[in-house]
Amino acid sequence: MTAVDHLVLTRFNLPTPGPESLVRAQEGWLQNRVALFERHTVPTMRAQSQTAFTWIIYFDPQSPDWLLERMRPLVDEGLFVPIYRERVDWTDVVADARATFGDTHGDLLLTTNLDNDDAVSIDFIERLQQAARRHPDHAIYLRTGLILQGDALYLRDDPENAFCSVSERWDAPITAWRDWHNLLHDHLPVASLPGAPAWLQVIHGQNVSNRVRGVRTDAAQHRDAFPGQLDGIADAQAGRLWLDRSVMHPLRELRDSGRSIGKRMILRVGGKQSLDRVKQVVRRLG
Repeated sequence: MTAVDHLVLTRFNLPTPGPESLVRAQEGWLQNRVALFERHTVPTMRAQSQTAFTWIIYFDPQSPDWLLERMRPLVDEGLFVPIYRERVDWTDVVADARATFGDTHGDLLLTTNLDNDDAVSIDFIERLQQAARRHPDHAIYLRTGLILQGDALYLRDDPENAFCSVSERWDAPITAWRDWHNLLHDHLPVASLPGAPAWLQVIHGQNVSNRVRGVRTDAAQHRDAFPGQLDGIADAQAGRLWLDRSVMHPLRELRDSGRSIGKRMILRVGGKQSLDRVKQVVRRLG
């Protein structure tokens, strides 16, 4: 079997320019972020069916002492490896991957982006490693996921979502942080794979770009794959499911289509920096 070295990558509180800087400046941002991390990300990563992976989390070197103390039990448990940096780009990730796996590395390097307020299914790592063997030298997306807002759960098909991975050979890796998650197709062929929901995004007041997408679904059929994440969500009534699928979902699709066209035009004309500036203005106005 092809040997896969799997590195999961998370930015926790790295200093970030652009629209995210406005969110990070809000009072209580870090406390709320820690609460989301402990509620959603930690338990689902701890519950993985495949445990042969290394999880690196990047922290600001100026992080407060209380945050480091809060993270210490998780580090002592061996759940993740903390690295303290003021900035991280894809070349830094390559260096960290080589330092992590050393000269005795396997056949493929698999890197996966994971935000620190999201959850993943119990077979997320296992499915990615299987896909990495089938699709070397590809950007990989498990395209089906869930979005939770309050007590409403939505099934989402997102071909190039933020839970992006890159499977590649070790000779000249670029990693999943080579570009924005929806621009990796500029660097690699893409394998966007269907299947059961592999990830869960929670819509909360500090989301920068996430919003309700997809079609309303019943939580009962997804609880086993996301242990502890959907226990308090009541089963959706048939009438609500019908209303969402018949009326609300088409309206959201129309809204998102307009947004996508606008983003593509801004990217084509002004590039990523222009899109960041637009997002920052929108965030201020909001």
